[in-house]
Amino acid sequence: PYLLMAPAILLILVLLGCLGLIVTMSFWTQNYLDFDRSFALTNYQQLLGSPIFWKLLWRSAGIAALVTFVSLLLAYPMAYFIAFDAGQNKLPWLILFTLPCWISYLLRVLSWKLILGYNGVINEGLSQIGLIEQPLSFLLYNPTSVTIALIQAWAPFALLPIFVSLAKIDRSLIHAAGDLGDGPFWTFMRVTLPLSWPGVFAAALLIFIPTLGDYVTPALVGGPSGAMIGSYIASQFGPSNNWPLGSAVSLAAMICATLAVCIFLAGTDRLLKLFR
Repeated sequence: PYLLMAPAILLILVLLGCLGLIVTMSFWTQNYLDFDRSFALTNYQQLLGSPIFWKLLWRSAGIAALVTFVSLLLAYPMAYFIAFDAGQNKLPWLILFTLPCWISYLLRVLSWKLILGYNGVINEGLSQIGLIEQPLSFLLYNPTSVTIALIQAWAPFALLPIFVSLAKIDRSLIHAAGDLGDGPFWTFMRVTLPLSWPGVFAAALLIFIPTLGDYVTPALVGGPSGAMIGSYIASQFGPSNNWPLGSAVSLAAMICATLAVCIFLAGTDRLLKLFR
């Protein structure tokens, strides 16, 4: 069994080594093209006093939270339908709902430029039916376009863990709740939702953490007003050539994501207890 686990363990060790390197580098400083390897808190002090960092972090957290919430709202009813009402046609429905994931992520994001662009599908359609005289310029290159693109890209990924949790629910528990006097709403709130919550939480993690650090989507459809913390990190490792500062920003974003997940878990746990 240990031999079978060896590839996964090796991959984890490599990732932990990379993470350790980022942690170490975050305490270095950049001296032109060389690294000053003496221990210093300069990068973290610079971040704490940087309004750009806090602005991008709050924007990224807000966009990621909104994308996660809307994706769960879209994915849960679809997963519920497949788990309880699709009968023997579960596989075709799963394939249908996850079909967008078969297309390249980059192509899916770029397609939103064709839909929301100045001469895109929406503007051309509204112009053809006479609702607008000039194309709407606010549809693209802003936080809204980033949010829409991320929801479309990540919502299918929320479907699978929620479906697995719903499919494992013992149907006799649902019938027992109905026999004891609970209507459909309270049966869902007291039985179905708590038992499927592990899948909901897994889907939330699967969406929130990647979208918080996404930089491809903001770069393509966000523009300057739609930039996120991932864009700032990429600029430090790219044009700015300040790897220690980029490492510090990465760790700060990781810590903030961990705190947000802990707050989400504690808040939802208390909320679920209200319906028990």
